Amino acid sequence: MSSASSAVDLLGLDPETWRPQFLHAGDRLWLETNCYIDVWAELLPALGHPAEAALAFTVLQDFEGDQFTFFKFPLDDLQGLFGLSVQELAIYDTVETHTLEQLRRGRPVLIEVDSHWLPDSGPTYRKAHAKTTVAAIALDPTARRLGYFHNTGYHALDGEDYDGLFHREMKDGLFPYVEFIKRSGQTLEGAALASASVERLRGHLGRRPALNPVTAWRRDLPRHLETLAAREMDYFHLYAFNLPRQLGANFEMLGTYLQWLGDLDEAATACRRIAEESWAVQFQLARMAKRRKFDSAALKLASIEANYDLVMGTLVARFA
Repeated sequence: MSSASSAVDLLGLDPETWRPQFLHAGDRLWLETNCYIDVWAELLPALGHPAEAALAFTVLQDFEGDQFTFFKFPLDDLQGLFGLSVQELAIYDTVETHTLEQLRRGRPVLIEVDSHWLPDSGPTYRKAHAKTTVAAIALDPTARRLGYFHNTGYHALDGEDYDGLFHREMKDGLFPYVEFIKRSGQTLEGAALASASVERLRGHLGRRPALNPVTAWRRDLPRHLETLAAREMDYFHLYAFNLPRQLGANFEMLGTYLQWLGDLDEAATACRRIAEESWAVQFQLARMAKRRKFDSAALKLASIEANYDLVMGTLVARFA
């Protein structure tokens, strides 16, 4: 496939002037959630859509045995609410070439990349390797420059970072997972958007966990703490990301959604308490890990369990 070098910039954004969007406002407790949620939290408003309208799915979060559900915007919801069709992008040429082709068609491209090459990755930049997702918005192959959404903002990279990200020097290896976003469907607004969002909520509530997921986590905690006791601090950070962070961030997002719906203040406040208490549990676990002394009974989970029941009870009574 031919790879012409003309640059494409879908939105004309400037990384220097871009400011984090509503779901990344400075008063958020869990400012960063996970890479997929974070990239959409910036991308949706940039495309003209209120991201909070698509958060009904957060009622689905469950305890999966070794983690809380890595929560992600369901693709059906994005299409039904905003007319965004997310398709897998088959990679048989270079990722750079395919990305340029889709950007020319007006389609943002979601790429799984190595955060090693992302200047916005902070202290791990050029030091560590981790999978993450970016949304490519602007691409200039000649200048070797990429404009992309990642974490809480819009960024640009070039030079060696560009070469590393697109594996320009690698002759073989596995292709990354890539998606593109077709912006050709019906976009809902106002009352129609609110009504469609509530219908999504009703459907998701019908598939909510049968057991309080915090209760399920508490039952498995002694086994988890045995593993934490046998591992180094690097393992704790991974555990904290996949359990208290995903739990707390998910329910902070659910609280935001309930505020957007309106007239659900008590449930929204309970979601905020879950987010705060998950943060506190993460710090409890960190202290235990540093001292190498673990006690599952000392972790303050009872209030989180009770607030979960309050939230779900309220939503089921109102919508299910």
